Formats: sequence, structure tokens, C-alpha cells
Amino acid sequence: MASTRPLRVGFVPEHFSTPIHFARKHYGLDAELVPFPSGTGHMITALRSGEIDVGIGLTEGWVAGLGKSQESGDQDGGYRLVGTYVESPLCWAISTGANRPEIESPSSLQGGKIGVSRIGSGSYVMGYVLADELEWLVPTAGIGSSIEQASPYSDTVVLNTFENLRKAVNSGEADFFMWEHFTSKRYYDNGEIRRVGEIYTPWSSWKIVASTGLVEGDKLDARVEELLDKLNLGIKHFNENKEEAVEYISTELDYSEEDAREWLKTVDFPERTQGVDPQVIINTVQTLCRAGVLAVGKGVDAPAMIAKQR
Repeated sequence: MASTRPLRVGFVPEHFSTPIHFARKHYGLDAELVPFPSGTGHMITALRSGEIDVGIGLTEGWVAGLGKSQESGDQDGGYRLVGTYVESPLCWAISTGANRPEIESPSSLQGGKIGVSRIGSGSYVMGYVLADELEWLVPTAGIGSSIEQASPYSDTVVLNTFENLRKAVNSGEADFFMWEHFTSKRYYDNGEIRRVGEIYTPWSSWKIVASTGLVEGDKLDARVEELLDKLNLGIKHFNENKEEAVEYISTELDYSEEDAREWLKTVDFPERTQGVDPQVIINTVQTLCRAGVLAVGKGVDAPAMIAKQR
């Protein structure tokens, strides 16, 4: 695994990326930062194709991707969970078009067309978690521990970007989509889309993964260990310099100062990014199986998804 080439690190260029920016600006993080505005699902594809080495993204997306690989017999999966980036849950806002009066609440969405960035992305997975919470999932086949679920939606429309999702709910191509609350809020405020509800992840929301080529058992490539150390420093700086964080988020990213300050009240980054709590991943797998994203009884091994435990 020895190499001196800087890691290629995929990340979502939103407010959550602020500690990554601080790690580079103040602590010399030596990595090629590769933005993925379309989210975790796209990073999974990039990891498996060798375009990036590390990804910082949503827990449910990473776990769903590895679970699907295990179901298909691919025990490699292309990556492993190596760290925890955000401890707090994520608030997913449920959005529809500005002029869709027939959609009044989440209960109006059963049988509708869900817009997602990619199959397997957080926006896709959380649609099924929502359906599970609202008891829309109906078994269609199987007995015992192997049960298939009927889709609670008439269509799943893959739209890749947040901009395309917003356009689709206004054109009628999709009826609704789910995206992080504060990223969506600007477009509620300007009247482009309308908020009809929300749902929180029942798990800590962001994890760090590394390509399997950078993992040997519990041992990580030294560059990954250094990355995690630098992220720890970036998080410490973030926690101690909230005004600098607000300025960066409100001038360099797509958020108002007011929204940046409100978001700061909701987010909790860990002091140490190293390692992943196995129980968090077990709970995530159980929820995704209940929601029909993963199949019960198909050999999904949650602990095997983790390279380094806390």
C-alpha cells in the first residue's frame, strides 16, 4: 500500500465540508479534493472505477452500496468504512414543486414519482426509510426471513443533480424529492420549491470510506491515517472558530448567514474521525432491510463493512 501520491478525496461541496476546507487551509491537508455535488451514489461509482481513493459521504449510501455488493456475492465491494465524519443525524427535507397544491404532506406521496440523484444514493435510500416509517411497504414475495417489498412509488426518476431535482418537481417529471434541509431552504425562501415534510436519519449521518486497495485488515494506508488526523484538526478549528465557519459558508457556499448560524446549532462533528461504531452500521443495515433497500437473509454482514473499529 506504500505510495507518496496524494489521495484523491471525494466530498460533497456543501456546508458539511467546512472542516475539510479548514484542514487544507490551516493544517496542510495534502490531498486532491474532488467535489461530487450529486452525492454519495456518484462517489461509490467513482471509488469502484478508481477515480477517487477516499469518499466522505452519507452513512446510508455507503452501507446500501456495500450491502448490495454482498447480496450479489461481491465481498470486496470496492471500499470499506474507515471513519466517522458527522455524529449528528441528518434532516432530510421533503420537497415538491412550487405549484403542486395536490401534494399537501408526506401522506400525499404514496404511489407518486420520487426523484433521486442516483440509485443507491441517500436521496434514494431515504425514500424507502420514509415509506417504512409511514407503513407503505407491502411484502410481495418470499417467506420467513427472505421477503421482497413492493415499491411504494410509481416511478423512481434518476436526475443526478440538485438543480435537476428542483426542475423536475416543477415540470411534473417527478412529484417529490428528498435533500438536506439547509441546502434546500434557500429554494423554499425564493419560492422555487415547496417543503412538505422532513425525516431524520436514525443513525449518525456521515462516514468516511477508503478504497479496498488502501485497507489491509485493520491496517490503513499511512496516507489515510494522515487524512483522518488532518480532519481531526479541521474539526477542532471549526468548533473553536464558528465565526470563520459562518463567513466561509455564507460567502463561498450557497447559504445565507442566517442559515449558516442555524445549521451550526444542529451539527455535531466527532473529536476523532478514526473508526466506526459497529452498532451504528448494524442498526443501519437492519433499518435498510426493513425498508426493503437491502434484502433480509441475503448474507449482508455489517461488521465486514468496517475496516477499523472504534
